[in-house]
Amino acid sequence: MSVATRELRRPLYIAVEGPIGVGKTTLVNRLQEQLSAQVVCEQFEDNPFLASFYEDRDRYAFQTQIFFLMSRFTQQQALHQPDLFSPHILADYHLLKDRIFARLTLADHELALYERIYRSLASQILKPDVMIYLHAPVETLLGRIDRRGRDYEKDFDPEYLLDLSRAYHQHFAYYRETPLLRIDNTMLNYADDSPEVSEITRDILDRAFELARTNEGTTA
Repeated sequence: MSVATRELRRPLYIAVEGPIGVGKTTLVNRLQEQLSAQVVCEQFEDNPFLASFYEDRDRYAFQTQIFFLMSRFTQQQALHQPDLFSPHILADYHLLKDRIFARLTLADHELALYERIYRSLASQILKPDVMIYLHAPVETLLGRIDRRGRDYEKDFDPEYLLDLSRAYHQHFAYYRETPLLRIDNTMLNYADDSPEVSEITRDILDRAFELARTNEGTTA
């Protein structure tokens, strides 16, 4: 049964972020049951450069990143459409992740061009009402990546994953754009039906209502 019993004036947009293998999609699917929400999942497998990127990051980083940026922007732009009768929206990524990856993988001259494109697009997407940042040790992430068995993730580079985890940690250490819920995902077992999912849902709603009260006070 849903724990989202309090009334909201409009649907919520909730985004889940974190490094590869941290459990973003799993959490989104579990929260969907609690919030009766529409789920938006990243279409990463549609990227024709991804497999090549894992084999040769220097050669294929720019193509991979630009494809992801445009694909993510197109999908995120569609989130501007909800009305009062729409369900909540749960996404297992946000466009900001693209910049985190780009700064980690692109050469300086590529990054300069990327930043110009990113800035022109980022202002046109919807900010989440609540951002969830999942994190776990690299050893935990590598174990989960190995268990899900994607062909292009075989022999995943632990150094790359460590650098990515550090980049995420650095970004969210200074993140102030929206209400943020940080979750250490090392030991959580929300893949099964558990009270942890309901607790996370309550934390989301608490932050959403706190934001709503702040906005009402600002416009009063």
